[in-house]
Amino acid sequence: MMDWIIGALGALLVSTAAYRKSSLSLSGMIAATIMGMVYYGAGDLFWFGILLLFFITSSIFSKFRGERKRELEKSYAKSGRRDAGQVFANGGLGMLACIGNAIWPDPVWAYLFVGTMAAVTADTWATEWGGLSRKLPRSVLTWRQLPAGTSGGVSLLGSTASLAGAMLIGGAAWLLLRWTGGTSTGTSVLPALSLWQWLIVGGISGFAGAFADSLLGATIQRMNRCPVCGKSVEVDKHCGVDTVPLRGLRWMSNDAVNMLSSLAAGLIAWGLASALLI
Repeated sequence: MMDWIIGALGALLVSTAAYRKSSLSLSGMIAATIMGMVYYGAGDLFWFGILLLFFITSSIFSKFRGERKRELEKSYAKSGRRDAGQVFANGGLGMLACIGNAIWPDPVWAYLFVGTMAAVTADTWATEWGGLSRKLPRSVLTWRQLPAGTSGGVSLLGSTASLAGAMLIGGAAWLLLRWTGGTSTGTSVLPALSLWQWLIVGGISGFAGAFADSLLGATIQRMNRCPVCGKSVEVDKHCGVDTVPLRGLRWMSNDAVNMLSSLAAGLIAWGLASALLI
């Protein structure tokens, strides 16, 4: 019970600070508090620490040179102020892995968790740093230049940040597992992976997840067109008017894309870790 109380208080402290800094909406603050409580209560510092690392770095980067990103955010379904939907889209699969591990301890849950968190970190870092690129992004499908902020676009700066964020999660997994001894997973297999192996697991799975996010964003994600400026946008309103459907599946929102790509990254992390242990 004490772990759940500590998790709730710690998550509330961080989420309240984020709410006051406009990194979270009210619904996002509540969702983040619940999530943090579960991560620490059902897990330990390994699970909670990685979640915290993703959230803090992403929040800092979202505010960095925010004036340059403000215009781009008008086209995004989600802005720098995350709501409950975005919080669960980024950390929901990891929370399920944490609960699954509490019920049935197994290294698989931790591999899935690291992969999903590496992917959401990679994707978020790519978006935040890619928005600062001086060069226009290119389509992940055709490699043609796209307007800044277009879903499915990639840039060198964004891709570099993506890989760095993914590797950071891998490195953090190694450090936190050594710190905790892997006690929450009920096995010593996880700490047995070296730092370089964890960097490979986090880096490859996270980068692949971010690429999958861009690929889904360029193909089946729901996109709209603004009848005023003609831009391809994710939002339902732009330039003060309702947007019209342009392409993609109606149910494939940005949050759905995030969850699918992070799930793929989790499976890749599991496969990589299993191969490295042979």
